[in-house]
Amino acid sequence: MACQGLASGETLKSLKAESETLRKKLEEERKKLHDVELEKVAEKAEALGELNMKTRRTLKGHGNKVLCMDWCKDKRRIVSSSQDGKVIVWDAFTTNKEHAVTMPTTWVMACAYAPSGCAIACGGLDNKCSVYPLSLDKDENLAAKKKSVAMHTNYLSGCTFTNSDMQILTSSGDGTSALWDVESGQLLQSFHGHSADVLTLDLAPSETGNTFVSGGSDKKANVWDLRSGQNVQSFDTHDSDINCVKYYPSGDAFASASDDSTCRLFDLRADREVSIYSKDSIIFGAASVDFSLSGRLLFAGYNDYTINVWDVLKGTRVAILFGHENRVSSLRVSPDGTAFCSGSWDNTLRVRHEREG
Repeated sequence: MACQGLASGETLKSLKAESETLRKKLEEERKKLHDVELEKVAEKAEALGELNMKTRRTLKGHGNKVLCMDWCKDKRRIVSSSQDGKVIVWDAFTTNKEHAVTMPTTWVMACAYAPSGCAIACGGLDNKCSVYPLSLDKDENLAAKKKSVAMHTNYLSGCTFTNSDMQILTSSGDGTSALWDVESGQLLQSFHGHSADVLTLDLAPSETGNTFVSGGSDKKANVWDLRSGQNVQSFDTHDSDINCVKYYPSGDAFASASDDSTCRLFDLRADREVSIYSKDSIIFGAASVDFSLSGRLLFAGYNDYTINVWDVLKGTRVAILFGHENRVSSLRVSPDGTAFCSGSWDNTLRVRHEREG
Protein backbone atom coordinates (compact mmCIF):
# COMPACT_ATOMS: atom_id res chain seq x y z
CA MET A 1 0.00 0.00 0.00
CA ALA A 2 2.78 2.40 1.01
CA CYS A 3 4.55 1.73 -2.29
CA GLN A 4 1.61 2.69 -4.51
CA GLY A 5 1.62 6.11 -6.20
CA LEU A 6 -1.18 8.66 -5.92
CA ALA A 7 -4.29 8.00 -8.01
CA SER A 8 -5.31 10.58 -10.59
CA GLY A 9 -6.70 13.74 -9.01
CA GLU A 10 -5.23 12.86 -5.61
CA THR A 11 -2.76 15.10 -3.86
CA LEU A 12 -1.12 14.78 -0.47
CA LYS A 13 -3.23 17.72 0.69
CA SER A 14 -6.50 16.08 -0.45
CA LEU A 15 -5.57 12.80 1.23
CA LYS A 16 -4.74 14.59 4.50
CA ALA A 17 -8.09 16.39 4.33
CA GLU A 18 -9.87 13.07 3.69
CA SER A 19 -8.15 11.36 6.65
CA GLU A 20 -9.08 14.31 8.88
CA THR A 21 -12.73 14.05 7.75
CA LEU A 22 -12.74 10.31 8.51
CA ARG A 23 -11.19 10.93 11.92
CA LYS A 24 -13.92 13.45 12.76
CA LYS A 25 -16.62 11.01 11.63
CA LEU A 26 -15.15 8.31 13.87
CA GLU A 27 -15.09 10.77 16.76
CA GLU A 28 -18.77 11.60 16.17
CA GLU A 29 -19.68 7.89 16.13
CA ARG A 30 -17.80 7.43 19.40
CA LYS A 31 -19.66 10.35 20.98
CA LYS A 32 -23.03 8.81 20.06
CA LEU A 33 -22.17 5.87 22.32
CA HIS A 34 -21.16 8.19 25.15
CA ASP A 35 -24.43 8.28 27.05
CA VAL A 36 -23.35 8.80 30.67
CA GLU A 37 -20.28 9.73 32.75
CA LEU A 38 -18.61 7.16 35.02
CA GLU A 39 -18.84 9.50 38.03
CA LYS A 40 -22.62 9.81 37.46
CA VAL A 41 -23.06 6.02 37.42
CA ALA A 42 -20.88 5.74 40.54
CA GLU A 43 -22.95 8.20 42.61
CA LYS A 44 -24.83 5.32 44.21
CA ALA A 45 -21.62 3.46 45.07
CA GLU A 46 -20.66 3.51 48.72
CA ALA A 47 -17.98 6.04 49.63
CA LEU A 48 -14.62 4.67 50.71
CA GLY A 49 -13.57 4.91 54.34
CA GLU A 50 -10.39 6.60 55.49
CA LEU A 51 -7.24 5.04 54.11
CA ASN A 52 -4.42 4.64 56.60
CA MET A 53 -1.39 3.25 54.84
CA LYS A 54 1.88 3.18 56.72
CA THR A 55 5.43 2.52 55.52
CA ARG A 56 6.30 -0.92 56.93
CA ARG A 57 9.71 -1.45 55.31
CA THR A 58 12.30 0.85 53.73
CA LEU A 59 14.74 -0.87 51.39
CA LYS A 60 18.09 0.92 51.28
CA GLY A 61 21.07 -0.15 49.20
CA HIS A 62 20.99 1.61 45.85
CA GLY A 63 23.57 4.33 45.35
CA ASN A 64 21.40 6.34 42.99
CA LYS A 65 17.85 6.83 41.69
CA VAL A 66 15.57 3.77 41.75
CA LEU A 67 14.07 3.60 38.25
CA CYS A 68 12.00 0.40 38.22
CA MET A 69 10.77 -2.41 40.48
CA ASP A 70 8.69 -5.57 40.26
CA TRP A 71 7.21 -8.11 42.68
CA CYS A 72 7.86 -11.82 42.53
CA LYS A 73 4.75 -14.03 42.38
CA ASP A 74 5.70 -15.36 45.85
CA LYS A 75 4.50 -11.98 47.24
CA ARG A 76 7.72 -11.62 49.21
CA ARG A 77 10.62 -10.82 46.90
CA ILE A 78 11.17 -7.62 44.96
CA VAL A 79 13.59 -6.80 42.16
CA SER A 80 14.68 -3.19 41.65
CA SER A 81 16.95 -1.42 39.18
CA SER A 82 18.73 1.89 39.50
CA GLN A 83 20.72 4.62 37.83
CA ASP A 84 23.75 3.25 39.74
CA GLY A 85 23.84 0.29 37.31
CA LYS A 86 22.78 -2.21 39.98
CA VAL A 87 19.88 -4.65 40.00
CA ILE A 88 19.00 -5.92 43.49
CA VAL A 89 16.70 -8.75 44.59
CA TRP A 90 15.25 -8.01 48.05
CA ASP A 91 13.38 -9.98 50.68
CA ALA A 92 10.64 -7.45 51.45
CA PHE A 93 9.89 -9.08 54.83
CA THR A 94 13.42 -8.89 56.24
CA THR A 95 14.77 -6.10 53.93
CA ASN A 96 17.78 -8.36 53.20
CA LYS A 97 19.43 -8.23 49.78
CA GLU A 98 19.37 -11.73 48.29
CA HIS A 99 21.14 -11.04 44.99
CA ALA A 100 22.88 -8.09 43.37
CA VAL A 101 23.98 -7.70 39.76
CA THR A 102 26.14 -4.89 38.43
CA MET A 103 25.14 -4.11 34.86
CA PRO A 104 27.62 -2.91 32.22
CA THR A 105 25.69 0.38 32.05
CA THR A 106 24.15 3.02 34.29
CA TRP A 107 20.45 3.91 34.02
CA VAL A 108 18.99 0.40 34.28
CA MET A 109 15.49 1.59 33.40
CA ALA A 110 13.64 -1.72 33.28
CA CYS A 111 13.47 -4.85 35.40
CA ALA A 112 11.01 -7.71 35.77
CA TYR A 113 10.58 -10.94 37.73
CA ALA A 114 9.88 -14.15 35.79
CA PRO A 115 6.53 -15.83 36.63
CA SER A 116 8.36 -18.83 38.14
CA GLY A 117 10.46 -16.58 40.39
CA CYS A 118 13.58 -18.32 39.08
CA ALA A 119 14.88 -15.49 36.87
CA ILE A 120 14.95 -11.72 36.47
CA ALA A 121 15.20 -9.56 33.35
CA CYS A 122 16.66 -6.06 33.12
CA GLY A 123 18.11 -3.48 30.76
CA GLY A 124 18.46 0.22 30.03
CA LEU A 125 20.98 2.36 28.22
CA ASP A 126 22.75 -0.77 26.92
CA ASN A 127 19.78 -1.16 24.48
CA LYS A 128 19.51 -4.82 25.58
CA CYS A 129 17.27 -6.94 27.76
CA SER A 130 19.33 -9.44 29.76
CA VAL A 131 17.95 -12.41 31.69
CA TYR A 132 19.68 -13.73 34.82
CA PRO A 133 18.66 -17.10 36.31
CA LEU A 134 18.47 -17.00 40.12
CA SER A 135 19.59 -19.80 42.43
CA LEU A 136 19.53 -20.48 46.17
CA ASP A 137 23.28 -19.97 46.34
CA LYS A 138 23.60 -16.32 47.29
CA ASP A 139 27.33 -16.26 46.55
CA GLU A 140 26.90 -17.44 42.98
CA ASN A 141 28.20 -15.16 40.23
CA LEU A 142 24.98 -14.22 38.43
CA ALA A 143 26.80 -12.20 35.77
CA ALA A 144 28.42 -15.41 34.46
CA LYS A 145 24.97 -16.86 33.72
CA LYS A 146 23.65 -13.74 31.99
CA LYS A 147 21.79 -14.24 28.73
CA SER A 148 21.22 -11.33 26.33
CA VAL A 149 17.75 -11.85 24.91
CA ALA A 150 16.55 -8.64 23.24
CA MET A 151 18.42 -6.06 21.20
CA HIS A 152 16.92 -2.67 20.34
CA THR A 153 18.48 0.27 18.49
CA ASN A 154 17.86 2.62 21.44
CA TYR A 155 17.47 2.39 25.22
CA LEU A 156 15.24 -0.27 26.82
CA SER A 157 12.38 1.47 28.66
CA GLY A 158 10.35 -1.52 29.86
CA CYS A 159 10.22 -5.30 29.96
CA THR A 160 7.79 -7.93 31.19
CA PHE A 161 7.59 -11.68 30.89
CA THR A 162 4.48 -13.10 29.25
CA ASN A 163 2.66 -15.84 31.17
CA SER A 164 5.76 -18.07 31.04
CA ASP A 165 9.51 -17.67 31.52
CA MET A 166 10.02 -18.47 27.85
CA GLN A 167 8.92 -15.17 26.27
CA ILE A 168 9.61 -11.55 27.11
CA LEU A 169 8.02 -8.34 25.88
CA THR A 170 10.14 -5.18 25.65
CA SER A 171 9.61 -1.49 24.87
CA SER A 172 12.27 0.91 23.69
CA GLY A 173 13.29 4.47 22.90
CA ASP A 174 13.55 3.34 19.27
CA GLY A 175 9.75 3.69 19.03
CA THR A 176 8.98 -0.03 18.97
CA SER A 177 7.92 -2.85 21.27
CA ALA A 178 8.96 -6.44 20.62
CA LEU A 179 8.26 -10.02 21.71
CA TRP A 180 11.29 -12.30 22.11
CA ASP A 181 12.01 -15.97 22.74
CA VAL A 182 14.15 -16.14 25.89
CA GLU A 183 15.93 -19.40 25.04
CA SER A 184 17.05 -18.52 21.51
CA GLY A 185 16.95 -14.71 21.69
CA GLN A 186 14.88 -14.78 18.50
CA LEU A 187 12.52 -11.89 17.66
CA LEU A 188 9.00 -13.35 17.50
CA GLN A 189 7.00 -10.20 16.76
CA SER A 190 7.66 -6.47 16.54
CA PHE A 191 5.13 -3.71 17.10
CA HIS A 192 5.44 -0.46 15.14
CA GLY A 193 2.98 2.41 15.57
CA HIS A 194 4.39 4.98 17.99
CA SER A 195 5.99 8.03 16.40
CA ALA A 196 8.39 8.61 19.34
CA ASP A 197 9.97 6.75 22.29
CA VAL A 198 7.87 3.97 23.82
CA LEU A 199 8.18 4.59 27.57
CA THR A 200 5.99 1.91 29.13
CA LEU A 201 4.02 -1.28 28.51
CA ASP A 202 1.71 -3.63 30.37
CA LEU A 203 0.45 -7.08 29.48
CA ALA A 204 -3.28 -7.81 29.74
CA PRO A 205 -4.33 -10.14 32.60
CA SER A 206 -4.05 -13.71 31.31
CA GLU A 207 -7.78 -14.47 31.17
CA THR A 208 -8.48 -11.69 28.67
CA GLY A 209 -6.35 -12.82 25.75
CA ASN A 210 -3.21 -11.88 23.94
CA THR A 211 -3.03 -8.09 24.10
CA PHE A 212 -0.80 -5.49 25.69
CA VAL A 213 -0.88 -1.70 25.99
CA SER A 214 2.02 0.69 25.45
CA GLY A 215 2.46 4.42 26.10
CA GLY A 216 5.00 6.86 24.77
CA SER A 217 6.44 10.31 24.18
CA ASP A 218 3.98 10.78 21.30
CA LYS A 219 1.23 11.16 24.01
CA LYS A 220 -0.48 8.00 22.70
CA ALA A 221 -1.54 4.79 24.38
CA ASN A 222 -1.78 1.90 21.91
CA VAL A 223 -3.33 -1.52 22.41
CA TRP A 224 -1.68 -4.35 20.46
CA ASP A 225 -2.48 -7.90 19.43
CA LEU A 226 0.49 -10.04 20.48
CA ARG A 227 -0.06 -12.65 17.78
CA SER A 228 -0.59 -10.46 14.73
CA GLY A 229 1.49 -7.44 15.74
CA GLN A 230 -1.47 -5.18 14.84
CA ASN A 231 -2.32 -1.96 16.68
CA VAL A 232 -5.97 -2.67 17.53
CA GLN A 233 -6.86 0.47 19.52
CA SER A 234 -5.29 3.89 20.04
CA PHE A 235 -6.00 6.69 22.54
CA ASP A 236 -4.50 10.17 22.30
CA THR A 237 -6.21 12.40 24.87
CA HIS A 238 -3.11 13.13 27.00
CA ASP A 239 -1.32 16.45 26.54
CA SER A 240 2.17 15.15 27.26
CA ASP A 241 4.35 11.99 27.53
CA ILE A 242 2.68 8.87 28.92
CA ASN A 243 5.05 7.51 31.58
CA CYS A 244 3.12 4.47 32.74
CA VAL A 245 0.17 2.30 31.68
CA LYS A 246 -1.53 -0.38 33.75
CA TYR A 247 -4.43 -2.73 32.99
CA TYR A 248 -7.49 -2.78 35.21
CA PRO A 249 -7.63 -6.17 37.01
CA SER A 250 -10.50 -7.39 34.77
CA GLY A 251 -8.54 -6.51 31.61
CA ASP A 252 -11.44 -4.40 30.24
CA ALA A 253 -9.76 -1.04 30.85
CA PHE A 254 -6.39 0.52 31.59
CA ALA A 255 -5.02 3.55 33.41
CA SER A 256 -2.25 5.87 32.32
CA ALA A 257 0.03 8.37 34.08
CA SER A 258 1.38 11.36 32.22
CA ASP A 259 3.63 14.41 32.45
CA ASP A 260 0.45 16.48 31.95
CA SER A 261 -0.21 15.94 35.73
CA THR A 262 -3.18 13.65 35.11
CA CYS A 263 -3.97 9.98 35.30
CA ARG A 264 -6.71 8.70 33.00
CA LEU A 265 -8.91 5.62 32.67
CA PHE A 266 -9.66 4.19 29.24
CA ASP A 267 -12.43 1.64 28.70
CA LEU A 268 -11.55 -0.79 25.89
CA ARG A 269 -15.14 -1.90 25.26
CA ALA A 270 -16.39 1.69 25.01
CA ASP A 271 -13.23 2.57 23.02
CA ARG A 272 -12.82 5.84 24.89
CA GLU A 273 -11.49 7.71 27.92
CA VAL A 274 -13.98 7.42 30.78
CA SER A 275 -12.32 9.28 33.64
CA ILE A 276 -9.61 11.83 34.42
CA TYR A 277 -7.91 11.85 37.83
CA SER A 278 -6.60 15.36 38.43
CA LYS A 279 -6.79 18.40 40.70
CA ASP A 280 -5.81 22.02 40.09
CA SER A 281 -3.35 21.73 42.98
CA ILE A 282 -1.48 18.88 41.26
CA ILE A 283 0.97 20.55 38.90
CA PHE A 284 3.69 17.90 38.71
CA GLY A 285 3.76 14.96 36.31
CA ALA A 286 2.59 11.47 37.24
CA ALA A 287 5.27 8.83 36.75
CA SER A 288 3.63 5.55 37.77
CA VAL A 289 0.25 3.94 38.42
CA ASP A 290 -1.21 0.67 39.67
CA PHE A 291 -4.63 -0.61 40.75
CA SER A 292 -5.62 -2.24 44.00
CA LEU A 293 -6.59 -5.90 43.63
CA SER A 294 -10.31 -5.02 43.56
CA GLY A 295 -9.76 -2.22 41.03
CA ARG A 296 -11.49 0.34 43.26
CA LEU A 297 -8.31 2.26 44.10
CA LEU A 298 -5.71 3.74 41.78
CA PHE A 299 -2.29 4.45 43.30
CA ALA A 300 -0.29 7.09 41.44
CA GLY A 301 3.28 8.24 42.07
CA TYR A 302 4.13 11.85 41.20
CA ASN A 303 7.19 14.00 40.60
CA ASP A 304 6.37 16.12 43.68
CA TYR A 305 7.45 13.14 45.88
CA THR A 306 3.86 12.11 46.80
CA ILE A 307 1.61 9.15 46.08
CA ASN A 308 -2.03 10.06 45.45
CA VAL A 309 -4.70 7.41 45.95
CA TRP A 310 -7.79 7.84 43.76
CA ASP A 311 -11.26 6.34 43.94
CA VAL A 312 -11.49 4.85 40.44
CA LEU A 313 -15.30 5.04 40.26
CA LYS A 314 -15.96 8.44 41.78
CA GLY A 315 -12.84 10.12 40.40
CA THR A 316 -11.99 11.65 43.78
CA ARG A 317 -8.73 11.57 45.72
CA VAL A 318 -9.04 9.54 48.91
CA ALA A 319 -5.51 9.90 50.32
CA ILE A 320 -2.08 11.47 49.85
CA LEU A 321 0.89 9.40 51.01
CA PHE A 322 4.16 11.09 51.95
CA GLY A 323 7.58 9.73 52.83
CA HIS A 324 9.74 9.80 49.73
CA GLU A 325 12.23 12.64 49.37
CA ASN A 326 12.31 12.72 45.56
CA ARG A 327 10.08 11.76 42.65
CA VAL A 328 8.22 8.43 42.84
CA SER A 329 9.41 6.67 39.71
CA SER A 330 7.88 3.22 40.11
CA LEU A 331 4.94 1.76 41.99
CA ARG A 332 3.55 -1.79 42.15
CA VAL A 333 0.82 -3.47 44.19
CA SER A 334 1.85 -6.91 45.49
CA PRO A 335 0.31 -9.98 43.75
CA ASP A 336 -2.04 -10.67 46.69
CA GLY A 337 -3.06 -6.99 47.00
CA THR A 338 -2.10 -6.66 50.67
CA ALA A 339 0.76 -4.19 50.15
CA PHE A 340 2.40 -1.98 47.58
CA CYS A 341 5.96 -0.93 46.96
CA SER A 342 7.20 2.38 45.58
CA GLY A 343 10.64 3.16 44.20
CA SER A 344 11.99 6.70 44.17
CA TRP A 345 14.77 8.97 42.99
CA ASP A 346 15.66 9.27 46.71
CA ASN A 347 17.49 5.90 46.19
CA THR A 348 15.03 3.93 48.37
CA LEU A 349 12.02 1.64 48.04
CA ARG A 350 9.14 1.73 50.53
CA VAL A 351 6.72 -1.10 51.22
CA ARG A 352 3.38 0.03 52.67
CA HIS A 353 0.12 -1.56 53.70
CA GLU A 354 -3.04 -0.66 55.58
CA ARG A 355 -2.42 -0.09 59.26
CA GLU A 356 -4.34 -2.58 61.40
CA GLY A 357 -6.75 -1.33 64.02
